[in-house]
Amino acid sequence: MNSAAMVNDQLTLRVLGTSVTLLELLRVRAEQDLGIKIEYLLHSVEDAQRIAVMQPESYDIYDQWFHNIDFVWPARAIQPLEIKRLKYWDEVNELAKQGTLSPDGKVADGSVPSQRLYVQRDLSLSSHPSNLISMLPLTHNADSFAYHTDLLPASLRGQQESWGWLFDDALTGQVALQEDAAMGGIDAALAMQGAGLARFNNIGNLSLDEIDVLTNALARLNRHGHFAAFWSTQDQACELIDNHQVEVQSLWAPIYFRHHFHQRGYKMAHPREGYRAWYGGMSLSRCATGKIKDAAYEYLNWWLSGWPGAVMARQGYYISNPERSRAFLSSAEWDFWYGGKPATETLFDALGAPLIAKGEIRDGGSYEQRMSHIAVWNSVMDEHNYLTRQWQEALKIK
Repeated sequence: MNSAAMVNDQLTLRVLGTSVTLLELLRVRAEQDLGIKIEYLLHSVEDAQRIAVMQPESYDIYDQWFHNIDFVWPARAIQPLEIKRLKYWDEVNELAKQGTLSPDGKVADGSVPSQRLYVQRDLSLSSHPSNLISMLPLTHNADSFAYHTDLLPASLRGQQESWGWLFDDALTGQVALQEDAAMGGIDAALAMQGAGLARFNNIGNLSLDEIDVLTNALARLNRHGHFAAFWSTQDQACELIDNHQVEVQSLWAPIYFRHHFHQRGYKMAHPREGYRAWYGGMSLSRCATGKIKDAAYEYLNWWLSGWPGAVMARQGYYISNPERSRAFLSSAEWDFWYGGKPATETLFDALGAPLIAKGEIRDGGSYEQRMSHIAVWNSVMDEHNYLTRQWQEALKIK
């Protein structure tokens, strides 16, 4: 039996992932351009990852992030992708292939995409080039935290932005972190290190002792009411912004930009320590064969064909072959999103709503500047299960 459902004698390509990249306007356009039926299977971050690992027969393409490869690849839930079938592979830039945009760049901590990109003969993953890859690199970005400029305590005004602000006593009761242990744990570790409260050997892969240091500090701060909230969804994070319930919170780009045009005085930080970066992509279910596999490659190639990358730019994301998307962006859009230049006119989101005001400059500058200022990549730590247990205990205390 074929690995995908048949609808009106037409193949249905099932794409598992989250609302981060699986947008309805992309699905509709892909169906029109490719002439195949596409079904988006939308789930939370955790549920998408669990389904990817445990139910590879239920999807054809898995759309999530490179650090999730550390779960799905050992489970043999996905199969290698053949580079020869990837039309735009040569255009994919060096950030995904080498870990940095420039040859002399410093590779950040965490689950570096390039180190789990190429499939070797023994089916291990590494940065050594081969003819097979684990995931096609696509969308990526550098995240940090955001804050209300008019509410910032006097003691922090004029200072260089730092992750340490999340642990600063002057902001007690006004800080929010993301609830997810994997990403929230990294944000908290960056904050603890930025505040000078600890030093970690590899902030993307803490040891057992380092996890104890981190979560004990987190529990202590939580006990004393330092945190106003821990958010788990984009809607929750947006509510915290709109209601001015918190002064500083770790944040993702689409949340920041969601009401950005009408939210004056709310700023995304360019931390002196560097960003927490992520790299998204798509993998092929081990159950995908025949015509479904062929359709999957068509869909993967479509994602790098230019138009989807322009849609991602208007989300605040980057695409792995930016130059091909340039033709689908206005010069003003390209200069703002990729060039680090002031917006010469009002810029709109993918649905046509005003997003960026004339004269605004993106935090951190150009694509090269932002993606060369990475402190750590999103990661799955060796002691992930222990981190999750200790993190959850620390968050319970109130």
